[in-house]
Amino acid sequence: MADQPRVIVSLPNATEAAGISAWLRADGFEPVPRPTAQAAANETLLPFALLIADVSHRRLLVDSRGRKPAAPTILIGNAATASQGDAFGAQTMYLSRPVDRAMLMCFVAMALLNERPVRRSIRKPVASFEAVANGVPSHIVDVSAEGLRLEMSREWRTALPPFFTVRVPHADVAVTVQRMWTQTPSTRRSSIWYGGALSNNRASVHQAWRAFVDTVPVITGNGSLVIP
Repeated sequence: MADQPRVIVSLPNATEAAGISAWLRADGFEPVPRPTAQAAANETLLPFALLIADVSHRRLLVDSRGRKPAAPTILIGNAATASQGDAFGAQTMYLSRPVDRAMLMCFVAMALLNERPVRRSIRKPVASFEAVANGVPSHIVDVSAEGLRLEMSREWRTALPPFFTVRVPHADVAVTVQRMWTQTPSTRRSSIWYGGALSNNRASVHQAWRAFVDTVPVITGNGSLVIP
């Protein structure tokens, strides 16, 4: 689907590439497996969100002139055998084998987190409001005029598609949200965060959301509530 982040998977081992592609697909990404560096380099001529590659492919890929500048990259292999200076630079992360699913998806989340556009409005931490995302129980962690961050049990990690509906019963508001990123909270490994931006909502719905954001109680750094 066009709204799924496109991830190039440049791995020579077909079994490993298929497994990683399946994990990405389950989390709402569009994996593009390519067994050779040349085939992967050709794919960089098209838009993509992330490159996952074997360390042995790094030289040809970095020399590809069609590659998206400063695109986030995860290189799989032994970082000690690869010179980070002649690879991809600051946007590169190294992941050793054997590849663990949870660790890989954590790396993916971190890579795309760094790629997010600059926030245009202030984010407000809130008192964990109950919400329902596509029928799945969740809690709102923070809000802004443009979007929100949800927290839900990790058992629902594959529940949310690229676009989903968030309903806040307490505020009697429901909005359509585009999923922008996912992340596992460092202090609650049994949960998962979804970051989303409001998308394709009627003006009246967007206005209702902004009213909710303006009036929702905010949590301060010491844990106390501030009522607007």
